[in-house]
Amino acid sequence: MTEKKLTSETVSPYVAGLGCRCPRCGKGKLYNGYLTLRPRCDVCGLDYSFMDSGDGPAIFIIMIAGFIVVGAALIVEIKYQPPFWLHAALWFPLILAVTLWPLRAMKSLLLALQFHHKAAPGELVERKPE
Repeated sequence: MTEKKLTSETVSPYVAGLGCRCPRCGKGKLYNGYLTLRPRCDVCGLDYSFMDSGDGPAIFIIMIAGFIVVGAALIVEIKYQPPFWLHAALWFPLILAVTLWPLRAMKSLLLALQFHHKAAPGELVERKPE
């Protein structure tokens, strides 16, 4: 029986990313802590030092959370007109839930997609004069 070589095509970046798993093998854990990347995969040995999601996950989460929370707050304000302290009591836990809960999965998804598409830092190419 031949052993299948692990490449970015054998593991779905969506399954590996949303599961917070190694983007190459799909089995190793990606994080040491909540958002701290491990140095390398403990299963296949992939070095994670090249991975950087930057501010992408935070921006996506802020946009999604803003849409959910502001939309819900506007609906509640228009229908019920509660006092401001009740708004704070309602929306503060929701803000925490819709920002902190999906942040880890969003970061690992963007890292898995970066690996899958072989993304690299941009380089400036010197143009020849015409």
